[in-house]
Amino acid sequence: MRSYSKSLAFPWSGVAALAVAAIIAAPTRPQAQVRPTAQGAWGGNTNGVGHYADVNGIKLYYETLGTGRPLILLHGGLGAIEMFGPNLPALAKGRQVIAVDLQGHGRTADIDRPLSVQLMADDIAALIKHLGLESADVMGYSLGGGVALQTAIRHPEVVRKLVVVSTPFRRSGFYPDILAQQGQVTAAAAEAMKQTPMYQLYASLAPRPEDWPRLLGKLGDAMKVDFDLSKDIAGIKATTLVIAGDADIFPPAHAVELFGLLGGGQRDGGWDGSGRPKSRLAILPGLTHYTIFSAPALAATVIPFLDEPATPGK
Repeated sequence: MRSYSKSLAFPWSGVAALAVAAIIAAPTRPQAQVRPTAQGAWGGNTNGVGHYADVNGIKLYYETLGTGRPLILLHGGLGAIEMFGPNLPALAKGRQVIAVDLQGHGRTADIDRPLSVQLMADDIAALIKHLGLESADVMGYSLGGGVALQTAIRHPEVVRKLVVVSTPFRRSGFYPDILAQQGQVTAAAAEAMKQTPMYQLYASLAPRPEDWPRLLGKLGDAMKVDFDLSKDIAGIKATTLVIAGDADIFPPAHAVELFGLLGGGQRDGGWDGSGRPKSRLAILPGLTHYTIFSAPALAATVIPFLDEPATPGK
């Protein structure tokens, strides 16, 4: 991430990056290929092949990289595909990465509906079907993690494995100061946030850069909504990897609690590993909410998990 004015580095960088996790909630022929050319503030050309899919009334932009088992990759709030930096090609070495620009982000223009993780999860499920896939692994960071969770909850049949990165499952899981900062995300903040890497990336990619205040307003409205996915998470069937930084926007205990809801932390794994839970937990040392998405440790943690056979059932 580029450096910028200290006065804007916080809370604006924090609010924008977490704009985020706080808002938890028969195939057709793809359109002609589109080659991405924009250079984002969080990295340059991804070298992927770009497409638009018409799903649920939105023209959803996605890029494909690599070959093999499909992995849907979902960015964080006010981000785009580019924010994963070196993790994108690293993940694509052993699989086909299908990286998506979510509603109102990157190259996907906003439409006349709220920014809702539930609706965006429906978009992802529709995209998987649009591509003619029976199922896919789904990985999301922050806002994208909320979308990934909701995809596994609402459309379990299309999610093979689930990776949830730096994503709270309950609004009260955030540190109190983070909750206070979320109130600063409004359309009125649009001009001040033009000095941030988030806007630089948005302006370089968005079909309508003038929608920047609209995006901030929608995110701010969404973050006012309380949420608690505890009961829903307990029913997730997909083999899941929970990842958080040890200096994230919620305490490590919150990630441990999520792991527990998925059946983890209940007993000793045993000498032969037979007591290991189906799902996995990783707390990555020295990483924050604002560094974890591009840190090499992320791909290094995810790849072995994705390479393991999926565990059927609960």
